[in-house]
Amino acid sequence: MQVAKPVKQVTVEDAFWKKYKQVVAEEVIPYQWKALNDELPDTEPSHAIENFRIAAGESTGEYYGTVFQDSDLAKWLETVAFSLRDHPNPELERQADEIIELLGRAQAEDGYLNTYYMLKEPDNRWTNLRDNHELYCAGHFLEAAVAYYETTGKTKLLHIMEKYVSLIQQTFGTGDGQLRGYPGHEEIELALIKLYNVTGKSSYLELAQYFIEQRGQNPIYFVEELERRKGIQTASTWNDDNRINFGLGFEYQQAHRPVREQKEAVGHAVRAMYLYTAMADLAAVTKDASLLQACDTLWEDVTNHKMYITGGVGSAVNGEAFTSKYDLPNDTMYCETCASVGLVFWANRMLRMAPDRKYVDVLERALYNGTISGMDLDGKRFFYVNPLEVNPYQASRADQEHVKPERQKWFFCACCPPNLARMIASVEDHVYTQTEDTLYTHLYISGRANLTLSGQEVEIVQTHHYPWNADIQLTVRTANPTEFTWALRIPGWCRQAEVQVNGEKIPVQALDKGYLLIQRTWSDGDEVTLHLAMPAERMRSHSLVSMNQQQVALQRGPVVYCLEEVDNGENLGSLRLPQDSPIHERFEEELLGGIVKLSAEGYRLTGPSDLYSAEPLAKVPQRITAIPYYAWCNRTPGEMRVWIYEG
Repeated sequence: MQVAKPVKQVTVEDAFWKKYKQVVAEEVIPYQWKALNDELPDTEPSHAIENFRIAAGESTGEYYGTVFQDSDLAKWLETVAFSLRDHPNPELERQADEIIELLGRAQAEDGYLNTYYMLKEPDNRWTNLRDNHELYCAGHFLEAAVAYYETTGKTKLLHIMEKYVSLIQQTFGTGDGQLRGYPGHEEIELALIKLYNVTGKSSYLELAQYFIEQRGQNPIYFVEELERRKGIQTASTWNDDNRINFGLGFEYQQAHRPVREQKEAVGHAVRAMYLYTAMADLAAVTKDASLLQACDTLWEDVTNHKMYITGGVGSAVNGEAFTSKYDLPNDTMYCETCASVGLVFWANRMLRMAPDRKYVDVLERALYNGTISGMDLDGKRFFYVNPLEVNPYQASRADQEHVKPERQKWFFCACCPPNLARMIASVEDHVYTQTEDTLYTHLYISGRANLTLSGQEVEIVQTHHYPWNADIQLTVRTANPTEFTWALRIPGWCRQAEVQVNGEKIPVQALDKGYLLIQRTWSDGDEVTLHLAMPAERMRSHSLVSMNQQQVALQRGPVVYCLEEVDNGENLGSLRLPQDSPIHERFEEELLGGIVKLSAEGYRLTGPSDLYSAEPLAKVPQRITAIPYYAWCNRTPGEMRVWIYEG
């Protein structure tokens, strides 16, 4: 197993993603800072920063928020770290430094740092790993510490978290007096491996391995924990009744069996994504073939049986969880933004171990659809749930509780907005990986990458207007001729590709797992051009996805489309798109930030006013308009649907 490492020195100049990164830097980070400081009017207060001030003895009051409220601040810090790479901001960095100082003042002498337990249940640390997220919050602060160190070189937060990890190492393990527990919500596992990667301290890798390997071992730790918790006075209402997490059993936490024995994705979708990411990370570091096989088995189950066309995962509202194969309802699903973000992270890690187009195709699908749909175009409203069909006029009260027809300013459980922000701020980390003499180009995002190949400094420049146009130019800049292999991904959605090097055509037939390998000595100014055919296509589901029978979804390149009421009128379910109706494409710079809009001639079925009738339905001609799914609900709210009935 030859593990490819990410290329870190990447600057985004891409019109699409640069705009998103700018929105995060200029709008989302300040907006979320106000939310975390309880300065947003007409929204649920966060209290996350105030909780730390109280813990540091600098303010009075009681803990407020969910048990994992600390993690929102951690993800904000991580987003700041990523954003500072290409949007230097001394004032923002000063704010982050002040928060880090606050964390240090709030930290207990033994290293413990979790405001819920410090303020609410100081005598009950580590008594409810299943539900109360201590290790999850620690993991997010670890990720923030690593990111902030890598961007700024500052070690304060890194030292705070290493002190906390030292306490966790003493607390958990198989030694005498240690707890044999593991987190109910995975996160710290992947964070510990990040910490290992920047410090080289093997004890951090060993702790991550312990948490992963211990999961699902018999006896199940959460049973023992529940028994020990009897008689403990607790302030939390989120535990200890007769249900075991929404009736899903230990599958909810992926703790039903050891990780190598897990063959299907089950339980809470976000937890699963974080666990699988950590498993892939561990397999890459330890060269563990059996763990890699387990990751691949789970990957095939998720992407072939349980993933929406938008890259959404998690079909069930009950438990925000995976269900059975091909159970993919469009209007009662969950598709949490965090779950799609987690899918991007998992795909990224799988890609490092085994460069394969199948991983990037999913990563790209989630990037351009199921993740960024979670935020409106100005970065001020957010979806927790990302439906593929919304009819606010017909939705039941129960549906309205989780499928909102409009994005919200903030949430009491606000994990998604900062999670999405940190992904957008670090999107460049998914573009390239490399070995010593091979460069893999996975995503086509305009910009510059600086790296060392075959011992020589090389710069790669991408220029194009992707995802709206797939005529791509890549230029090599190097002081000395350099021999290396360039592996260019030919996307799975592309049925016809043309590649040239300095104007000379290169055969595209022989691909290596979806990559065109070009091995040569590269000189300064060498140009590679790709033309990837990108027509709009009708996509169809597997026949067992009963909700989508006789329906199609429109997709152009990596972008999935939807219909909105504002373009097509109400009752979108009555529209029909004939199989032979040509799909027209038009780039509209002023619409929704600049998009390619699709249109086709179709018709609407209309019928009698009676509830039931033997009369045939009439076909009324209508032009059907589709916009990118990620951009829905940025105009007049109303109906939306991804899947359209064929005529």
